[in-house]
Amino acid sequence: MLHRHPGTCPTCGGEMVIRELECPACDITIRGRFETCPFCILSKEQTELIKIFLKSRGNLKEIERELGISYPTVRARLDDVVRTLGFTPAPEVPETIKEELLAKLESGEIDADEFVRKLDEATA
Repeated sequence: MLHRHPGTCPTCGGEMVIRELECPACDITIRGRFETCPFCILSKEQTELIKIFLKSRGNLKEIERELGISYPTVRARLDDVVRTLGFTPAPEVPETIKEELLAKLESGEIDADEFVRKLDEATA
């Protein structure tokens, strides 16, 4: 029976190291220090979310439907995965700024390039 790599030590929370690999087909064993998978630190729930994310090609609305959870919950869970992997989630552009920029784009006050630039500035 194969067990899931725990990723972190259940006692101290430190990073676990793989020291031995075995081939059951030919009964060879290799000892050493092996790099672990960066995704091994994710919980089962986080791993399942990533699988659904990939299957849906990143369509958050589709993830929302498949898991039966709200869009903000999908975003929060993805942000949690991002943090677990050691990254900082991208900041959100406030809805009021998005709406204001969309109105300016629709009225012709700004073009698409300016719209994208201002969105980027809003998250900086």
